[in-house]
Amino acid sequence: MLKKLIAGSLLACSLGLFSAPMDAEAGKIQDIQAAGVLKVGSTGDYAPMSMKDAATGEYVGFDVDVAKEIAAMLGVKVEFVPTTWKTLLADTEDKKFDMAICGITRRANRTFTTSLSNGYLESWKTILCRKADAKKFKTEADIDKAGVKVMCNEGGTNHAYAKTLKNATVIVNKTNADIPGRIAKGEADVMITEVPEAAKYCKMMPELAAPLMNVPFADTKFNFGIMMPQGDQDFLNFINFAIDDMNVKGKMAAIKAKHLQ
Repeated sequence: MLKKLIAGSLLACSLGLFSAPMDAEAGKIQDIQAAGVLKVGSTGDYAPMSMKDAATGEYVGFDVDVAKEIAAMLGVKVEFVPTTWKTLLADTEDKKFDMAICGITRRANRTFTTSLSNGYLESWKTILCRKADAKKFKTEADIDKAGVKVMCNEGGTNHAYAKTLKNATVIVNKTNADIPGRIAKGEADVMITEVPEAAKYCKMMPELAAPLMNVPFADTKFNFGIMMPQGDQDFLNFINFAIDDMNVKGKMAAIKAKHLQ
């Protein structure tokens, strides 16, 4: 019986009834290289990770430089695609860009519908407040008190953290970048943010302070990661390789020194 099956298969092949395997469909890496462009989603409102200059349209920051390094490894140019914290997940799922990088926290729920790279920078939640009010906030618990106005950007993990507050008044702002200025003006008492952003604005705006920057909030330690649409393991593998390669070659350290000092 086996001999008959083998003979039949050989005859079918000789007659062309079985077609040869098709070449594998081109993956994300090949598509990017063919287009000559790596499309990168960015909110452009999170210093020092990614900020868009309103006058020039140029993006600058830690994650901007990381994206440019990745594009260079692919042999293509980079094109930044605007997104928002509220729409970041949906825009990634809808494949509006090849990857997103703009200070994105690695969270379990984000892996349900997108792919996340290995982490490349550890951080945690903290606050910005007016320097004159810094002594009022000695612990994380001091934030969640009646009369304290807490401001955060819409969507994202800062908004998620603010939702856990029971006593403070939470003010949700659509744009992250203008919150430090609103804190300085007294429109709110506290901005929920992360260490890189808090440190950056303390240098940019001397009237601001980050009194809890060295005290990680409970259960808020995380790594930043690169977010991608699901469906291409080779591209995820490449992004993880790129992160490792930048670490080994000292490029990630150089980017940190440039933007986080």
